[in-house]
Amino acid sequence: MRSQVEVVCSNTGEKRNILPGLNLAEVANEFNVKLNSAILGAMVNNTLKELSYEVYSPKTIHFIDISHPSGMRMYQRSLFFVLQKAVKELIPGSSIRVEHSVSKGFYCEIDNCNQSLELPLIFNIGDKMRQIIAADIPFKRDKVLTKNVVEMFEELGYTEKAKLFRTRQKLYTSVYYLGDTADYFFGSLVPSTGYLKVFDLVKYYKGMLLRIPKRHKPEEVEDIEIQNKMFEIFQEYKDWVDILGVGSVATINEQVKKGYSSELIKISEALHEKKVAQIADKIYSLKDKVRVVLISGPSSSGKTTFAKRLSIQLKVSGLKPYTISLDNYFVDRERTPKDENGDFDYETINALDVDQFNKDLIKLLSGETVELPKYSFEKGKRFYDGTSMKIESNGIIVIEGIHALTPELTPLIPTEKKYKIYVSALTSLSFDRMNRIPTTDNRLIRRIIRDYKYRGYSALDTIRRWDSVRKGEDKNIFPYQEHADVMFNSALLCELSVLKSYAEPILYELPSTEPEYSEALRLLKFLSYFTPIADKEVPPTSILREFLGGSTFSYK
Repeated sequence: MRSQVEVVCSNTGEKRNILPGLNLAEVANEFNVKLNSAILGAMVNNTLKELSYEVYSPKTIHFIDISHPSGMRMYQRSLFFVLQKAVKELIPGSSIRVEHSVSKGFYCEIDNCNQSLELPLIFNIGDKMRQIIAADIPFKRDKVLTKNVVEMFEELGYTEKAKLFRTRQKLYTSVYYLGDTADYFFGSLVPSTGYLKVFDLVKYYKGMLLRIPKRHKPEEVEDIEIQNKMFEIFQEYKDWVDILGVGSVATINEQVKKGYSSELIKISEALHEKKVAQIADKIYSLKDKVRVVLISGPSSSGKTTFAKRLSIQLKVSGLKPYTISLDNYFVDRERTPKDENGDFDYETINALDVDQFNKDLIKLLSGETVELPKYSFEKGKRFYDGTSMKIESNGIIVIEGIHALTPELTPLIPTEKKYKIYVSALTSLSFDRMNRIPTTDNRLIRRIIRDYKYRGYSALDTIRRWDSVRKGEDKNIFPYQEHADVMFNSALLCELSVLKSYAEPILYELPSTEPEYSEALRLLKFLSYFTPIADKEVPPTSILREFLGGSTFSYK
């Protein structure tokens, strides 16, 4: 009889000895694990594994469903693969492109489509997907020599994917198969297509919107939120990178290796400066009405640096900007509201002293001198150091913070006197046509570096809070983004190549004993595909300097 291995299941709190070689699906049955929805995978010693993974040594296992961020990503990737197979079967020679996340779904287009991408074809694609799902076809994974993978992808016409793997420093690569369809995905998939019953496919602009389940109500698809302004910004940036010929990680890596990183950085920064100047010109044209500029955006979107750069351009136009950061109006930490888990909720507007802010704002607009507060994140205390402000006749107040667009923040200011700006890092780069770069990953990496450098937080601290930050954004920021008069994309073409060298050492510090270790591994794998760029070419006024250091702007 084979010797048994000890397994701890954190879902049930049990410890058992099991036969070696059982896969995770069988282990879940052994422990009679019941989750709110289907088990999709598991964290094995804090590392994500598929249900086909076999256990041969002592493990601590935590099974996950779609409510877990990793489970949701598994579901989404698998659904992309089903969509790809459906399109290939219905339209031979075509290929699907998953462009970006918008309206609580994923915007997709079809290349080499010989039919009009209208409702009849979209219905047919959706029906074909349901047939594939009803057939419960397993997703199979195979280890293949990387050089053979490159050859296979070249034959299939997956040019960008082949370029990327040509430079991959791995002897073998995992390839997924769905029937006779093969592809690579930057993460795990669910066991079979039968797990993907909840989705929808609808017409959206020139393409389709792939709708996904709600994370905590997986029997329902997400409600569509109209995000026309967000979509237009995504498309504008995508068109721009396509014109430059650098729409994928592989093409950027090629440019870096050819010595063109300096030019790419300069082009990206020039686009930022042009956009900031255009916004300043618009505000100047409204100078007889607008008294307050409100700048909002999610965590680590670069709001502070954008506000400072906008202020410079406003001065060029002849206005005198006065900048106020809402971070300085945080209440003392002991007065900060707590969320449902008992943790401090810094994302709610109630974490700000809204009453004091409005008193100060009204006084400033009335021409009075006001002493402004400062906030110490290290001490969790608000304080006054004698800094005061008085608005001159040609002055305009620039306010930045995550709640700047929230109506409850400035209820006493008439709408016509406010100009609203939404800032976010809306990454339009992709690894290839099926593997997009989530904008949230871009912001998370920025925040990990900033928190470590300026706030004394480890990667563990930042990742542990990230889910709470995201929930706060969904509740307090994203509902108001379409209210903005203009949106600014703070993403830079080469920024992940620059951030790589800063983020990796911080992520490597996260201990494998922590549940957040799996997220650190995912981010490290994500960064491994980028050819690093030294930050010496990043100018001191760049938004990246807000996170890396070396900025000419003061953030105190």
